[in-house]
Amino acid sequence: MERLNGSSPTFFILLPITNILWLQKILFFLVFIFYLLTIMSNLAILSLVIKDINLHSPMYFFLASLSLVDIGISSTTVPKMMVGLWVQNNISLKGCFTQIFFFHVFAGTEGITIAVMGLDRYIAICHPLRYVTIMRKATCIQLVLGSWSVCLSIMSMHVAMLSALPFCDGYIVKNFFCDFKPVIKLACTDTHFNEVFLAAFTGISAILAFVMLILSYCFILKHLLKIRSSEGRSKAFSTCSSHFIIVMLYYGATICIYIRPASESSIEKDRVATIIFTVITPALNPIIYTLRNKDIKKSLRQLVLRANTQRVAVQ
Repeated sequence: MERLNGSSPTFFILLPITNILWLQKILFFLVFIFYLLTIMSNLAILSLVIKDINLHSPMYFFLASLSLVDIGISSTTVPKMMVGLWVQNNISLKGCFTQIFFFHVFAGTEGITIAVMGLDRYIAICHPLRYVTIMRKATCIQLVLGSWSVCLSIMSMHVAMLSALPFCDGYIVKNFFCDFKPVIKLACTDTHFNEVFLAAFTGISAILAFVMLILSYCFILKHLLKIRSSEGRSKAFSTCSSHFIIVMLYYGATICIYIRPASESSIEKDRVATIIFTVITPALNPIIYTLRNKDIKKSLRQLVLRANTQRVAVQ
């Protein structure tokens, strides 16, 4: 598609995951199933944490925050991805910048929340007697609101700088949703400053969160080695294992996507990692916690039992 009179485009075209028609239809239903699983499972976690007084603790408060963020990540990207598997997927410039903003706010908040959860596990395992006084309700709320505020501030600056660029190098975004790297490649001016600015602010916040995670787990591991009781060690390990799996899923995908410069080859390779990050991980997070958490499973059984009792009573 050609530009009219050399003017800047008013919309972008998002590419589908694949150009193979029969595979597009299969992927649509697979992505749709994962999206439903993401919404339903994360809403279930939110509902359990809100309704069950036994889950009114810092760990489950942060888990509920993580579930809310996962719904946001998936809802920002997946519906538009599914549209692209059926028809030509157009998006306005404002819509593109809005998608970039909310996706990175949710993704950045998830990274900080995961780091805060690691800190919470460190205090619970290494300083159990001081846990209640340190992780007070007000402190937990401040940590969550602080993570949102940091990401909102950083992404506001990034998107403002991105939207000020002239886009005159084509309409096609080589991704199934708008992201910084594929969109910035369409600018017809030098974007080195934008890329350095993005790497500096995003990199610093990500590194700080990751370092906090590593330190938390180093101290936890050191503490576990001092526990002589195998039962006590197993219990402490079970409280961290679910969180550690989520850490690997999040940072594994993030490193694959954003550690490399925005070249043509890297953008193509990033699409697989992006699918994992936006489609699979948000659906797996609540399942991982549910399968390995006795409190969540107990609360879920009680919720199902109450629902069945109420249905029988109505009949």
